[in-house]
Amino acid sequence: MLLKITDGLVLQAGTRKFVKLRLSSAKQANRFFLLALSSYDRIDEIFKEKQVEEMKAIIHEGKTGGAGLSYGELEKSDPGKGEVRVKLKTAGLNHRDLFVLNRHKPEDPALVIGSDGAGIIDAVGEGVTDVKPGDEVLINPGLGWKEKSDAPPAGFEIIGLPFHGTFAEYIIIPAENAAPKPAYLTWEEAGVLSLAALTAYRALFTRGKLQSGMKVFIPGIGGGVATFLMQFAKAAGATVYAASRSEEKCQRALELGADKALNSREDWNGVLGGEKVDLVIESVGPATFNKSLEILRNGGTIVTFGSSTGDQLELNLRSLFYAQQNLLGSTMGSAEEYHEMLQFIEKHQIRPVLDQALPLEDFEQAFDRLENAEQWGKIAFKISV
Repeated sequence: MLLKITDGLVLQAGTRKFVKLRLSSAKQANRFFLLALSSYDRIDEIFKEKQVEEMKAIIHEGKTGGAGLSYGELEKSDPGKGEVRVKLKTAGLNHRDLFVLNRHKPEDPALVIGSDGAGIIDAVGEGVTDVKPGDEVLINPGLGWKEKSDAPPAGFEIIGLPFHGTFAEYIIIPAENAAPKPAYLTWEEAGVLSLAALTAYRALFTRGKLQSGMKVFIPGIGGGVATFLMQFAKAAGATVYAASRSEEKCQRALELGADKALNSREDWNGVLGGEKVDLVIESVGPATFNKSLEILRNGGTIVTFGSSTGDQLELNLRSLFYAQQNLLGSTMGSAEEYHEMLQFIEKHQIRPVLDQALPLEDFEQAFDRLENAEQWGKIAFKISV
């Protein structure tokens, strides 16, 4: 239980001195305590020892899934050696947050979820010299993956599980995970950028080897990563085709710059008249995977970074190896790729597609919208803007 002093009153009975302290918790009524004092000089020390600062946060505990979510209070911590504390202005919702709700078990300690965020550094720990209080920063959610490599190293983790995440008023992170906020971005845009943009960048450029003039296909257009994929590919000089079950999202994809937008229920091979693409970036899974392979050219590459419709699918291996197509996995990215991505978006002045920005306490509405695939782009939480 976290207790904090709400007020104190010095009392005296004969030669005995007391301090009457009222302490409160988030879940229980106020309680009063009488502490005997040897002198009035002890009062300040008692207040210093007993005072606990709290912060608002979205907390997951006690139950699996959305039933374990609540908007409450946790202790506000101080940064340790090599760490900084960020006062968050905004945070961004990702599909990963839906997965975390089922991976974080009822018996696990209470967890602040969330991987994306942006804010202002308000405290630094011992040895931190590269950043200072007052700096406006983005948060790189990847932990333990510094240099670009074929796969994440052992021990790679993402903020928001197993470590506390960004859906809170404050967060403690390694100083090296704080990156300067691009000045042209709003706080809402900055808060939703990191995870989705890094995932898109690695999938396209590191794994997919995207070059100007290539044809790229993006099924499942509408989510945060997919809208970044489209903008990145167009900025790099590629032709981009996209697909969605929603006619509205197909139209929005065209407005965002797609060269063609296909309905996911259509026969893509037939609609394209046999035209093939060089690169497919897949995140839908069984519902679209084999259709994506049908429009991939011989020797082409399909990169998968998600599986929103399930993890298991039937695959015709003979057609895959006869066509000598490349099937690659991708996830997140390294700190090196993160900084490359930031340079890329600043060069091309790319902005996240923002669906809506909601107060942190309206988390249920945000999670429902994401789970039902109603969003176009990213959903932001407004925390202290």
